[in-house]
Amino acid sequence: MAVFGVLAAALGAVGLVLPAAQLSMLGLAVPGGRGSGDHTSAFVTASSMAALNVGVYYVLAALADWRAFFRWTVPFRLLTCAVFTVAVIGGRAPGAFIGVGVWEGLGAVATGVALRYERRAEAGTARGRAGRAVPR
Repeated sequence: MAVFGVLAAALGAVGLVLPAAQLSMLGLAVPGGRGSGDHTSAFVTASSMAALNVGVYYVLAALADWRAFFRWTVPFRLLTCAVFTVAVIGGRAPGAFIGVGVWEGLGAVATGVALRYERRAEAGTARGRAGRAVPR
């Protein structure tokens, strides 16, 4: 969680400071200048600020070991993966954008697997303690 948070916050900061670099990383065209009706910079600013905020939330949740938050992220990151993948397949986003969907999907799966592993390890430890006789 902390690694994802730091990366999300860093990429959000990049988008705020260097929006052209952010667009290039996503495989999106960098407009030469803002034409009438072009709100690319507004969308880059909004999504970058959201990424920065989400990154900070993830880092704070990791520092607090807030497992409920970790569990909540799994289905929503899978949804994000699906939406971004469909955007590429449907032609609403360039092929390079699939990396965002893959990142979210793999992050969700990794988080889910880690949570399951920890739950099983904790259950095993609890069973081990319950099976030991208490000395008097």
